[in-house]
Amino acid sequence: MKYLLDTSTCVFFFRDKFNIAAILKDKGIDNCCISEITLAELRYGAENSQNPLKHHGLIDEFIKRIAVIPITDSIRVFAEEKVRLRRNGNLVDDFDLLIASSALLHRMVLVTDNVKHFARINSIQIENWIERE
Repeated sequence: MKYLLDTSTCVFFFRDKFNIAAILKDKGIDNCCISEITLAELRYGAENSQNPLKHHGLIDEFIKRIAVIPITDSIRVFAEEKVRLRRNGNLVDDFDLLIASSALLHRMVLVTDNVKHFARINSIQIENWIERE
């Protein structure tokens, strides 16, 4: 099983919340990846933080261990799904839709805490690794 981690899952990992590091170890870091879009969102968050140098360093170390999937091949899936969603009145943010499109194209499970939001996307497999008390 291959997993595509969304941005919020990565943020929880960096903040050492919800045991994400242990779950990644259990699932196997080689079975997990992120989208270029997630990388862009993480870089934005780092740059916007109180300590950009530290946070960019954490991201640099993270992407040495986890594959980053390019979005180019998933753009057609994105376009098709965006048209379908728009016709049904169920818009999804473009960045989220690009992440989901990569998961669809590569037949990966999308790991997100935002299940309700992503569930509008056709045929997507979703797991939520976040357990809130």
